[in-house]
Amino acid sequence: MKHPSWKSEIVGLYQTFFTDPYIIFLFPMFLASNWFYAYHFTEVNGAYFNTRTRALNGVVYYIMQIVGAYVFGFALDFKGVRRTTRAKAAWGALFATIMIIWGFGYMFQKTYDRAWAADKTNAKKDWSDAGYAGPFVLYMFYGFSDAAWQTCVYWFMGALTNNGRKLANFAGFYKGIQSAGGAITWRLDDTKIPYMSMFASNWGLLAGSLLVALPVILWKVEDTVSLEKDVAFTDETVAEVAPKAHVTAAGGGDVKV
Repeated sequence: MKHPSWKSEIVGLYQTFFTDPYIIFLFPMFLASNWFYAYHFTEVNGAYFNTRTRALNGVVYYIMQIVGAYVFGFALDFKGVRRTTRAKAAWGALFATIMIIWGFGYMFQKTYDRAWAADKTNAKKDWSDAGYAGPFVLYMFYGFSDAAWQTCVYWFMGALTNNGRKLANFAGFYKGIQSAGGAITWRLDDTKIPYMSMFASNWGLLAGSLLVALPVILWKVEDTVSLEKDVAFTDETVAEVAPKAHVTAAGGGDVKV
């Protein structure tokens, strides 16, 4: 790829809306990808557990991110299965993961609220308390689902094209919208929104964004992407980027360079 300028990058983002308008259907997934951090860190771990237990939970949360990224990354890159099949299977696995984990999260969230967390007379939960195992396992899998989500979103984008410039624009949208979502939820927490309302916004956005993205997964992910299609959004030609043995001249012979 030729070295871009700040102008070409901004223009590229604008052009993406015309060359690949379907990317808009992934925007809710981008928004959801940092939406849950305020809830996980402040309204679950910070609100329900004491200091030493928060530390333990935090360590295990990130260990499970490693596990989640490995499991989904390995499955998504498994070469023995067609890419279109892997995309559909990943969508199904991710949807099931979100529904199961956040379904148990709903059961847990019903056991406390913001008023309970603010009441200084209520002792925060410790790992030695009876009943700690359930919330602990739930928090572990919140970390697992976080990594699964990020891994799948990146893989879905990567499966849409091999074009580096286009992927850079997709990632630009992803990181910008992701950060905006995180900023919104921290502000919502600062306004003392009820925990159950924040929980509902998370579960609803995660599940809903997967449904919105489904048409892209079904109809835009292909098993192979032609080289001509890949270079259409770049400053290069097929002759510049293709392996020399595979560049075919208009007359039918191999181009000799």
